[in-house]
Amino acid sequence: MSKKVGMFVWNHFTNDARVLRECTALSEAGFDVDLICIHDPKDANLPWFEQRNDRFKVYRLRRYPVLLELMQKFYRFSLQNKLFGAFCLLIWGVLAFLAPIAVIPLTILAFLLLKTKVRVLWVRGSLTLRMILKGYSGNYDIYHSNDLNTLPQGWISAKWRLKPKKLIYDSHEVQTSRTGYSSPIHGKMEAFLIKKIDEMIVENNTRAKYNEDLYGFYPHVVHNYPFKQRKNHHVEKIDLHEVLDIPRNEKILLYQGGIQTGRGLDKLIEAAPLFNEGVLVLVGDGKIKKELQAKVREMKLEEKVKFHPKVPVGDLPKYTRNGYIGFQVLNNVCFNHYSASSNKLFEYMMAGVPVVACSFPEIERVVKGDKTGVNVDSHDPVSIADGVNWLLKNPEKHSEMKKNSINASNKYNWEKEKNIFLKIYNRYAS
Repeated sequence: MSKKVGMFVWNHFTNDARVLRECTALSEAGFDVDLICIHDPKDANLPWFEQRNDRFKVYRLRRYPVLLELMQKFYRFSLQNKLFGAFCLLIWGVLAFLAPIAVIPLTILAFLLLKTKVRVLWVRGSLTLRMILKGYSGNYDIYHSNDLNTLPQGWISAKWRLKPKKLIYDSHEVQTSRTGYSSPIHGKMEAFLIKKIDEMIVENNTRAKYNEDLYGFYPHVVHNYPFKQRKNHHVEKIDLHEVLDIPRNEKILLYQGGIQTGRGLDKLIEAAPLFNEGVLVLVGDGKIKKELQAKVREMKLEEKVKFHPKVPVGDLPKYTRNGYIGFQVLNNVCFNHYSASSNKLFEYMMAGVPVVACSFPEIERVVKGDKTGVNVDSHDPVSIADGVNWLLKNPEKHSEMKKNSINASNKYNWEKEKNIFLKIYNRYAS
């Protein structure tokens, strides 16, 4: 009888390559996997349920409480229809006059739920509860929490039982030092919950050593390597020259991934006017995309810098193959960035795209060790431009690094790495 795995992830599961790889590997190894994630209310076409294969199912849960959605719709409708809004205000005012003890607290509560941080707590708290209910009712043999924001769900679902189940904590990030997680509560929560887990997985040895120094044990290391591309897939390509109206004689200098703070994208745009040739293309979406687009307009770089929306993870290699050079220029804003060996570095490698990359330990180890690109000071636009221009001026070196990248992909791939991942699970398979 196969073991059942209940896995949690705090996203919509549309572009999470690591979770896709892990769930697929488990299902192919004979585990029954249910992935519990979040539905995106902005995407009407996103399914609530998916059957990825015979043993891998995806369940997406409602992000917002029903009451909040109704309140928000009513509020927006009132703003859009001024006569209706005025009528509602009049009725509410009359009710407040006739029954202030009842109406005034409701008004304050509605304001708190719609316009303050109480709303965030309500949304996250209710979603966490729905995840716990779904996970607990599944009665899985093994629970798998991706990152700290789903570890409480895993702990309660796995351990609050007469017969506790196994709990695996898969930390994709350094939770105690990452952008957007500056509150000390995250470190305290991880320190408490980490004592409740059975196994822990991190992305690389730098992060494993950090964890050992912090908590006293060395977790499993499962690197963030992509699927190996099959030979016949190397010809498949979405033509970005055509899609973005880029002249055929211009080389595409590619960044793919989240458009987020700390990824050096502002420095990359500042470096673009210094590139001897080529067009910088950023494929992805994120919080600072509009800010960067405004920066491009302000610098009058519309012909030198192009943006493309994020694409499904399965289609991404077709875009990556357009790159003459790929960028991984994280900034050292936290230990999470400094210790990264992110997926895109190896996605470029799979496509045979040499990189201009930051000089952080895990990234430099690969780029220098396998001679797949050049390392630069990612905080300095001039240094980034120097790296780009060196590759442009030395086509023979570029060609050599392209071959090195394809050769290196034979060792930096999920087909090999998944065996390490499955060993963790196989100890609980019987």
